[in-house]
Amino acid sequence: MAENVAVITDSSACIPKELAQKYSIELVPMNVIFGDKTYLDGIDITPAEFYTLLRQAKELPTTSHSSPGAHLLAYRRASLRANNILCITLSSKFSGQFNSALAAMEMAKESLPDVTIKVLDCGTAAAAQGLVVLAAAKAAASGQTLTEVITTANSVAKRVSLLAMMDTLDYLVKSGRVRRAAALASSMLRLKPIFTLNQGDARPVTNARTTLGAIKRIVKLMGQKIVTGQPLHVAVMHADALDDALVLRDQISSQFDCAELFITEFTPVMGVHIGPGLIGIAFYSGD
Repeated sequence: MAENVAVITDSSACIPKELAQKYSIELVPMNVIFGDKTYLDGIDITPAEFYTLLRQAKELPTTSHSSPGAHLLAYRRASLRANNILCITLSSKFSGQFNSALAAMEMAKESLPDVTIKVLDCGTAAAAQGLVVLAAAKAAASGQTLTEVITTANSVAKRVSLLAMMDTLDYLVKSGRVRRAAALASSMLRLKPIFTLNQGDARPVTNARTTLGAIKRIVKLMGQKIVTGQPLHVAVMHADALDDALVLRDQISSQFDCAELFITEFTPVMGVHIGPGLIGIAFYSGD
């Protein structure tokens, strides 16, 4: 086998396809359900197609985690090129993905007895999860052992931050996660909430009145958290808002010296609750 460690994650990680291919990252698709039709995230439906359907939907779609069988299939594919596998999932506070990957790991003990499989809950989601996965995949590509790759992933997971602006609270109201009165007040005041995601907890940070104002606040907040003199890794994510994402990327590029900076689309399985228009960043300092 050419590779010592193969890295697997789920489609919620917001990893651009070209980067997933470059670092041989296996993506297990989660499920997006519109009525009686189920789509495999990233396979049967793209983010752009999803947000078009979401805007037209009378009822909010739902999501579900990947089955143990889907994870087992990914383990089998990865075992063809590596005898060590690390599966990194989004936070178990958000999804049953971690438990599903664990169940598949137990199933694999019989069918893949010569392959070592580890499952890691990265404690975050979306592009923050993606940065953890990319760091692990790069470590694997450099020839690190499974233990070293896990150490790298855990190190980045402790440092990575996520900041994002929601264009509307309407979808959180529909999902029952925010009271309608709060959404109405936000709408009347024309506020765009900015939230952070750390160690599986999402919480509001501040508000902005315009998208440009939100972009400036996000960049300022990032500047307060990064470590000067260390390599800066940034993923800019958007939910059907590429033009705004380009503005955000350009502001970051002009103000900071980034070792890594790319734009990616916000995954549909999380966009169900947030809706279109989201823009945000995930980032961390150091190697």
